[in-house]
Amino acid sequence: MNPRRASIVAAGAAFCLALSFVSTRMQGPVFIGRLQHNAEAARDGAGGKGVSLAFRDRYGWLTRHPVLSGGKDLDAETRTRVAAAVDAVPGIGGIRWIRDGEGQVAKLRCQNDVEAILASRTIRFTEASARIDPVSERLLDEVAKALRPCLGSIIAVTGHTDATGNPEANKALSLARAESVRWALIGRGIPADGLRAAGLGSKTPIEGLDPLDPANRRIEFSVIASAPIKPTPIDTPGPE
Repeated sequence: MNPRRASIVAAGAAFCLALSFVSTRMQGPVFIGRLQHNAEAARDGAGGKGVSLAFRDRYGWLTRHPVLSGGKDLDAETRTRVAAAVDAVPGIGGIRWIRDGEGQVAKLRCQNDVEAILASRTIRFTEASARIDPVSERLLDEVAKALRPCLGSIIAVTGHTDATGNPEANKALSLARAESVRWALIGRGIPADGLRAAGLGSKTPIEGLDPLDPANRRIEFSVIASAPIKPTPIDTPGPE
């Protein structure tokens, strides 16, 4: 595919992603706001007015998995009842209580497993597009299996390109490819709330490689936070 056509394809992919992003930014706050209102009503009805509900993760992303905090003066039975009431609100994807010492970023074993899988193999795409090559389907099955022990974590899916071509087109293409991988993983059972896609284009070549080397075209995975997706309220009644 010639460079001009590649730029057009990448620009089209970027435009579609931008529309999706704008739609999410417009509708997401409304949805989460309604969810929070209903969750707070359920909390109050269960006797937990001293409990705070956070519907943003530590990176500022809106989430359907609220974090409960406070309520230290409540007995264990009341905290359990509050957690169960919030968890039962339609649209809530699971709850957890924040605990002392949380918030540290950890590199989990599943990231090492994924890096080992991709050490000698690469997720491949059709030329100058974000369409995943069918030969990579089995590889994605392995990646999804390796990521399952980290369900509940925030997993970054980052696309990279080499330095050939237009930098802006490269960045758009790398993002489109990361989004394709993200959706492929969602289709394999990895929760969408825990996946973040990003595209860096040719900004971060592999150390020691010429930025023009095609080996820089890659997808990387980073486990950037750990948090259980849906522990039961009984399992996590909150701090005493």
